[in-house]
Amino acid sequence: MRSSNPVFSRRGFSRDNGYAGFNAAPQAGGPAVGTQANPYAQQGGNPYAQNPYAQQGQQYGAPPQAPASTGRMTMDDVVMRSAMTLGTVTVGAVLAWALLPVSSTSYGLAIGSALVAFVLAMVQSFKRKATPALILGYAAFEGVFLGVISEMYNERWSGAPFQAVLGTMAVAGATLLVYKAGWIRVTARYARIGMAIAIAFVVVMAVNLLLVAFGVAGDGGLRSMGPLGAIVGILAILIGAFFLTLDFKQIEDGIAYGAPREEAWLAAFGLTMTLVWIYVEMLRLVAIFSRD
Repeated sequence: MRSSNPVFSRRGFSRDNGYAGFNAAPQAGGPAVGTQANPYAQQGGNPYAQNPYAQQGQQYGAPPQAPASTGRMTMDDVVMRSAMTLGTVTVGAVLAWALLPVSSTSYGLAIGSALVAFVLAMVQSFKRKATPALILGYAAFEGVFLGVISEMYNERWSGAPFQAVLGTMAVAGATLLVYKAGWIRVTARYARIGMAIAIAFVVVMAVNLLLVAFGVAGDGGLRSMGPLGAIVGILAILIGAFFLTLDFKQIEDGIAYGAPREEAWLAAFGLTMTLVWIYVEMLRLVAIFSRD
């Protein structure tokens, strides 16, 4: 059964602190193993709760990718929804870059857009079902934020946003390659350790922000534009790559388990948030290495 915490269940955590899809990875041609049952088999009203292959002695097996008419999530669904959310981010960023000149007003608008995007993301994270309007709204406001800050970085470090985009694509591509090659196994222990590091990082960054705001830590503290800031930035990008592996695992298991098609929106939502995280950190890192 999936976690009662929607934030963690989006990434596949189970009630027993295991990782859904690892403890019960569906086995083609045989029953599921481990203690975790099909997370979609116990949902009320789900027409796919009873695995259609159970009559052949393959209860909770991993059926081949179903056609679109079955209502199950497919890789095409994930790609399409991801293209919509990332496309919305891109359009918002391009419009903000083109229409909002660099100024204190546009900077304030960027902060406001980031806060609205954060609220929408939190609302969606704590909902049990995907709401496309919330996800696309998050993407639009996030796009405005990215467009403004990218323009600001570009004015000071020409070409930094383009390099950050290439860097983000490189990190995502390399992570996918390593994941598909089996060099990284998303196990329960891997997920627990990674989440502990990620939570600790966020807490430390929040404390650092407060220290900087109250003047205790100067020059950005841990987020300075010097060597220390570069080290922190690299760590943040590695954490983003970790979240990508969880996203890939959730997508892979969702398709194998026969998740409802609307789950593709949650997969796109998770991928978009992770890629935005990596892009912002990559933008800072490019700026640091571009300094004279």
